[in-house]
Amino acid sequence: MKKLSARRRHPLAAVVVLLLALAATGGLYAAFAPASKAQADDSAQSLTIKEGKKLYEVGCASCHGTGGQGSSDGPSLVGVGAAAVDFQVGTGRMPAATMQGAQVPRKKVVYNQTQIDQLAAYIASLGAGPSVPTKDQYGPDGADIAKGGELFRTNCAQCHNFTGKGGALTQGKFAPSLEGVAPKHIYEAMQTGPQNMPSFPDTTLSSKNKKDIIAYLNAVNGDKTENPGGLELGGLGPVSEGLFGWIFGLGALIVVAVWVAARTAKAKKS
Repeated sequence: MKKLSARRRHPLAAVVVLLLALAATGGLYAAFAPASKAQADDSAQSLTIKEGKKLYEVGCASCHGTGGQGSSDGPSLVGVGAAAVDFQVGTGRMPAATMQGAQVPRKKVVYNQTQIDQLAAYIASLGAGPSVPTKDQYGPDGADIAKGGELFRTNCAQCHNFTGKGGALTQGKFAPSLEGVAPKHIYEAMQTGPQNMPSFPDTTLSSKNKKDIIAYLNAVNGDKTENPGGLELGGLGPVSEGLFGWIFGLGALIVVAVWVAARTAKAKKS
């Protein structure tokens, strides 16, 4: 009994008891506490990638390779990022038809948005690339429409026309019309540069610049009851519309001049 009492009165006894209590508390918490939010998010992301891989193996691997490394029928997808997948699949360009033309056209979308997100997550797991933009990045809030018009005319109008009506390129290729295209997809196209289009990363066009361009396109192609500039002639641009003015305007003036001359000559004879 004396030895037991001596041990209880040992100076380190309180420290040992405290350490044992802390260890027991920590063990019980680890055993019964719910998983942390980070762990839950990681688990959900892993499941998303797993489902995306299944979809990829069925609908994409035959052209792009089993691991996204590419083949003679399709380019490598390693490093293209989630934004490229969301754009290509979300606009119906992918999966592409077996017999392709000069470029892949926009078609009816095959996958729903959940499946597109799963595919994008899987491709993003193969290598770092542009991510899918948030609504704050492409939404109209805080956008400068005038600046967007200036940027669009400088960087995009050569192919897409001054108001995004689209236009022909060489060898059967074309710049598609931007009317009715979702703002998110326009942003993603600028990020990733699909097909014949060059990419405009943030080092070239900042996120704010992209927002401004999207706001401009929405202003010129969105719902509007009247055009403050008058008849737009399809928004074909200054060259085409100027040519229209010369041909029909001067033509009308010539007709009037001939009519006046004929009336004058007739009046002199009488």
